[in-house]
Amino acid sequence: MYLTAGQAARATYTVATPGNRVVYREPRKLKGARTMAKTLRTDANTLAGEARALLERLCRQPSVAAQGLGIGAMADLVEGLLAETGFRTQRFAIADAPPIVFGELAGGPFTVLLYDHYDVQPAEPLELWESPPFAPEVRDGKLYGRGTSDDKGEIATRLTAIRALRAELSELPITIKWIIEGEEEIGSPHFEEIIAPHAGKLAADGCLWEGAGFEPDGRPALVLGSKGLLYVQLDVQGIGMDAHSGAAPILPSAAWRLVQALATLKGPDGRVRIPGFYDAVRAPTAAELHALREQPEHDEIYKRIYGIERFVDDLAGFELRRRQAFTPTCNIAGLVSGYTGEGSKTVLPARASAKIDFRLVPDQRPDDILAKLKAHLEAEGYTDIRVTVFGHAEPVVTPIEDAFAQRVLAIAEAFAGKPASVGPISGGTLPLLGALRRHVGVPGLSAPGDPVYWANGAHAPNEHVRLDDLREAVRFNAHLFQALGE
Repeated sequence: MYLTAGQAARATYTVATPGNRVVYREPRKLKGARTMAKTLRTDANTLAGEARALLERLCRQPSVAAQGLGIGAMADLVEGLLAETGFRTQRFAIADAPPIVFGELAGGPFTVLLYDHYDVQPAEPLELWESPPFAPEVRDGKLYGRGTSDDKGEIATRLTAIRALRAELSELPITIKWIIEGEEEIGSPHFEEIIAPHAGKLAADGCLWEGAGFEPDGRPALVLGSKGLLYVQLDVQGIGMDAHSGAAPILPSAAWRLVQALATLKGPDGRVRIPGFYDAVRAPTAAELHALREQPEHDEIYKRIYGIERFVDDLAGFELRRRQAFTPTCNIAGLVSGYTGEGSKTVLPARASAKIDFRLVPDQRPDDILAKLKAHLEAEGYTDIRVTVFGHAEPVVTPIEDAFAQRVLAIAEAFAGKPASVGPISGGTLPLLGALRRHVGVPGLSAPGDPVYWANGAHAPNEHVRLDDLREAVRFNAHLFQALGE
């Protein structure tokens, strides 16, 4: 069964999983947790103003990992802000990679590991921004700028909450360790190599990943995992140079060759046709399915955002959420060949390329899917297609019945006074989670301490956060850090 904070406070409860029943007892401390947010003497709007000032400072410094823009200066700024807050800081670094900034702030015995990233997506296309992407600007109660929501807003609100707690309490209720990396937006390619020698320093009782926010109805949102990823590029070289299209009857076309190969990967029914693609897929648990049923529906909001009248296969409600969460994908992210400029040019392309991302669900492995993709292309006769890997990550999910997850769930519901919306797995990928699981082994989740909402425009022009969400994120983070220390 799914538990509200009130139920958890009253009794022993059970969580159903396939094949067994696991029993947990929630410590009888939620009454205190329910009132802890009120202990801060500083006005919430004042704290929101402090978070906004920090966020503007962070966003004025470009930090685009894909372009190598401002990364060193951003690492300096982040480390300085942690030191100002009282953290003992250190850099984890290897050659030719952005450093990970690590900070530790001693407090109560319960230890939490925080994760964030200081790099952002490229701002292009610049002409679509209504204000310069690295000159934060407030319009209509929203703060616009690249990185405001992904992920500098959470850095600012967590820092503000920690500073407020340190100012008012004799000792921080918990010990906080914090890693802030600089290449999440390009797939965290060096994360594991960087942290492996320092894994012992990251030991904690629980980890709070890059976070979630609150639903439109005020329900706190928690996310317990992310899909895995395999990102590849397929390249075809047909002829030595582009030719006049009049030669199409006698010369091979790279464009047609690639299109025909792509058509073998996925059928009109949406099923991926690579043999064995679904073999390792783990079925969702009863608890995960129940969590999906309890989530609020956003069907009409998403239709409005994406300008569609219906979803694939007319999906709606629970079945829409189930497919989004637990279905692995084969997506064409980009397709280039021949002439794509204005007007016409009669040309037979010499080259063609496609970028494909596979989003993977629990128990699928990117190395296995890569091997099956290559074997499939070979079996279909496409041995001439070159496959280049640009990114890979494992799917990672924390079970709903995990003790740390249940503790954060109860705290979030006590804060909001409403049942939480629990996402068993997100459609996106946090590449670092596999490395954290292997080297640190700490359970984790995304809690609603991030000033985000469904229309932030992360990765897009005019990215922003709402100022009201800054206030609530600071309030929740301060509440959570106190309640975890009880």
